[in-house]
Formats: sequence, C-alpha cells, structure tokens
Amino acid sequence: MGFISFAGRVLFASVFILAAWQEFSEFGVDGGPAAKALKPKYELLTNHLTSSLGLQVPDIEIKHLVAASVAFKGIGGVLFIFGSSLGAYLLLLHQLAASPVLHAICNTGLAKIDFVELLLKYSQVIAVFGALLFFLGMKNSIPKRQPAKKKGPKAKTT
Repeated sequence: MGFISFAGRVLFASVFILAAWQEFSEFGVDGGPAAKALKPKYELLTNHLTSSLGLQVPDIEIKHLVAASVAFKGIGGVLFIFGSSLGAYLLLLHQLAASPVLHAICNTGLAKIDFVELLLKYSQVIAVFGALLFFLGMKNSIPKRQPAKKKGPKAKTT
C-alpha cells in the first residue's frame, strides 16, 4: 500500500513539477510566455475587482507572479511527493490564487463555446483542489504510529 500511495503522489505532483519546469525554463528577463498570457487576464481581474467591489489591487509585476507560481508548484510538488502537508498547502495556495486569474469565469464577453471549454478546465481545477483537500484530510485523520511499549516481566504465579 505504501508504494501505491507514493506512486500516486508522484503522478499527481508531476503535473505541477513539469509545469513549473516549463515556466522556469522559458522565464527569461520578462517572465516569458507565461507572463505575456497572464497579463491581460490579471488586468481583467483587477479591473473587475475595482469596478464591482471597489477594492484597490496593488500594482504587482507580472514576472513576480510567475516566479511565485513556479516556486509554489515546484517546491510544493516535490514536498507533496514525500507526503508533506506543507507541499499540499503550497499547491492549494497556488490553485486558490491562480484559478480566478487564469480561468476568469466572471468574464461575460466569452462566446458560448469558450465558456463551456473554460468551465471544463475550471472544473478540473476544482477536482485537483478537492484531491488536495482529501489528501490533507486523510493525512490528519490517520493517527501517528506510536512506538511499541515495552512490556514488563510477567509476574510469576505460584
């Protein structure tokens, strides 16, 4: 059972690690293609938050967001492989922060076909989020192994 659990964690985390490696290798000085793809989506989200909720979002360079994303996915994925709760929390934090930006469901200017495709991708993100929550729930519900207690010598009966 231990090997199967380890293999499952490796397969699950490989998605995050490979994505982090690709973004890292293409990063360059401006954040690479990930920053170029993220910029309009981030601006859409900040404009939506400012106009509808009146929240002022601080100015953040997109390449810093991409670097944080690479760090969370890479470090979180490696820690997750070894069964660390910290790795799962890093991946959860990444999913929680990146999902509203990358999958802007609130954008009503999408065509129906685009919306369906976006909804399918977003539902996959929700499934990954649920799997991480399941892992954390199972990790915290299994009691830690206690060292075997030494038994004292048996009392002799006469």
